[in-house]
Amino acid sequence: MKNLLIAAAVLALSACSTLKSNSDFDPSVSFDQYKTYAWVEQKSDEVGYQLDGLMDQRVRAAVNDQLNLKGLAKTDKQSADLLINYITKVDKKINIDTFNSHYGYNPYYGPRWGWGGSIQTETTVREYDVGTLMVDLVDNKTNKLVWRGTVADTIREQNTPEQRIQIINKAIATVMMEYPPKLSK
Repeated sequence: MKNLLIAAAVLALSACSTLKSNSDFDPSVSFDQYKTYAWVEQKSDEVGYQLDGLMDQRVRAAVNDQLNLKGLAKTDKQSADLLINYITKVDKKINIDTFNSHYGYNPYYGPRWGWGGSIQTETTVREYDVGTLMVDLVDNKTNKLVWRGTVADTIREQNTPEQRIQIINKAIATVMMEYPPKLSK
């Protein structure tokens, strides 16, 4: 069940262009030194960390594609400059909306025909899930986190594998736009 929920977190990154992306990095690091990368092996007992097999493959393929576009080559863990990992999580959110559903002219209200009004207030409560995907880049020599990209969106149901692939590719492309970071001067 937990894997299903986490898989749904990645599905949150839907095509409605409401993706919220952010990144953070170590400004003392020169990112042009990194030419190769390898994936960190995930432990199966880590909670909230591993997606089901197909979603895991989709996330890894999308990250591989983006890193290749940026000139990084995949290699073995011992010779890699960067170690890559990702984390997923789901947060419950509540949205409460209160609005006036009617106000205005009421010909049958009050002693003066045609003047007056009525107010009816409606409140709706909606619970929804927000999925977050974090991509971490760790320097293999120092074992320090040097860059983290995060992308989040409301979870929506996607029925076909093609839709899931498209969502993952868009989410990873959005977050990886911020790598390598540009230092502001």
